[in-house]
Amino acid sequence: MRTHMARPVTPPQDASGRDTMGGLAKGLAVLEAFARGHPRATIAEMARATGQSRAAARRCLVTLTALGYARFDGKFYTPTPRVLGLGGAWLAATPLPELLQPALEQVRAETGESCSAAILDGTEVIYIARAAARRVMAVTLGVGSRLPAWCSALGRVLLARLDDAELDARLATIRPEKLTPRTLTDPAAIRAAILQARRAGYAVVNGEIDVGLRSLAVAVEDRAGAAVAAINIGAAVGRAPPEAIRDTLLPALRRAAATVGGALPQY
Repeated sequence: MRTHMARPVTPPQDASGRDTMGGLAKGLAVLEAFARGHPRATIAEMARATGQSRAAARRCLVTLTALGYARFDGKFYTPTPRVLGLGGAWLAATPLPELLQPALEQVRAETGESCSAAILDGTEVIYIARAAARRVMAVTLGVGSRLPAWCSALGRVLLARLDDAELDARLATIRPEKLTPRTLTDPAAIRAAILQARRAGYAVVNGEIDVGLRSLAVAVEDRAGAAVAAINIGAAVGRAPPEAIRDTLLPALRRAAATVGGALPQY
């Protein structure tokens, strides 16, 4: 399954443009584009993916190649393993993945299903830990994978924790597209699904990311009650009927979330 990029990656700037380095922002946008569905790209493709001019995209790619973060085969640029060190800085600075991993593995042991954890990044979720079940699944995900927040259970349960103004601001930036025939694309329907997750305290998504896959997610709260991540179970629809969600899967997820939340410092 491909990852989804809702819109071109554009460098953020403050209102005045002062105190920001435009070149650095453009270079980071190129690295983000590599991670969001463009594992290799020509200069023209990278320019389109980032919304930059061809000249700017070329300078970024040449610089990243010179620094060892990308390689060039004469046509395509691809990232090198050196970029992994950039993500490692965040992993080293937070106890979250380390605390989550045993809890995910416990859920997998209890339910026999894959269990994952993710954080919210704009209108996407990023996977930060995963305990995969030993069965063939159509969805291939790992640490660092991204999914649209608006049509995934992990994303909806985290978007549900935003206040209405922030939720509406983020939803205004998405461009919903049909990933499967069941994917919600009507803005009002997407917002309603998120608000349903807010009321219920969990989110269920049926076949919107991958046909036949049902996902259930709950938020992980720190001791102050702030949602710092979400954890989910992904299973084939036939293995996750409503009664299994109510009696087995949801209780297992909530126990895991409470265990991790009790061990977290206040963020």
